[in-house]
Amino acid sequence: MERQSLKRLQESIESVIKGKSDAVKMAIVTLLGKGHLLLEDVPGIGKTTLAFTLAKATNCSFQRVQFTSDLLPTDIIGVNIYNPDTKEFEFRSGPLFANIILADEINRTNPKTQSALLEAMNERRVSVDRRTYRLPEPFMVIATQNPLEYHGTFPLPESQLDRFMMHLKLGYPALEYERQVLFQQASFDSIESMEPAISSEEILRMQQEVDAVKIDDSLVDYIMSIITHTRRSDKIRLGVSPRGGQFLLKAVKATAYYEGREYVTPDDIKGAAPLVLGHRIILKAQTYISDAERIIEEIMSVIPVPV
Repeated sequence: MERQSLKRLQESIESVIKGKSDAVKMAIVTLLGKGHLLLEDVPGIGKTTLAFTLAKATNCSFQRVQFTSDLLPTDIIGVNIYNPDTKEFEFRSGPLFANIILADEINRTNPKTQSALLEAMNERRVSVDRRTYRLPEPFMVIATQNPLEYHGTFPLPESQLDRFMMHLKLGYPALEYERQVLFQQASFDSIESMEPAISSEEILRMQQEVDAVKIDDSLVDYIMSIITHTRRSDKIRLGVSPRGGQFLLKAVKATAYYEGREYVTPDDIKGAAPLVLGHRIILKAQTYISDAERIIEEIMSVIPVPV
């Protein structure tokens, strides 16, 4: 039943995002695993559209925040406003109080605002004037950044990169799909009118069921071997943190659930590890995240796979 619902969800998203089945699948897996997603690629290939379509297809509330250098924490969290009628301050929530948040060009805002987003991502709550407010569930941040534009940017600190479950690059579509996009480009009005393929309540239930997916001890040891190798590699200056291992375990369980299984396989780990661990390591040579993902694949190639 769940597999059919998730297949219907993917088909709904792919009716808009053409030729990116793997990226759509991993975006859904991230949502099932209660994670956050970092999309990094050139402009105009559908990063914003993917976030908006995922929200509409899951019947989740959606907010887009364009991150700029002058954006303040209160601009995304909210602010207390004095009400002259009641003579009290009332909290007016900001755009973070939605199910799916698109943080567009997240590396263009200042570190103070990035820190405010960090609390929301990590704790799923925000603090304003010594009061704490819970964020709605499900809650997912999809952040985008452009790797080609470095002027006027504030690089994300390692602590914030570590909060993203996965890092994805959409890439250019294959020629046959790009040809369709030229003539069938979906407008945001048409996406707005989409019928949900699944409800947000179903997503919440599935997120709970993901935790029940079984993983053999030998596969846990396999994950630990991969993580340990990142800390010993002569190409890596900073290896994967314990939080990275937790996210990888969540991601592989969500992958197995997405595939309709109650247990994790080695292929689940092989598919998810580069996307979950690549942005968490710092290489000794200055390079791109894609090179880090390639090194994760090299590490896995020398580790025996449990049978």
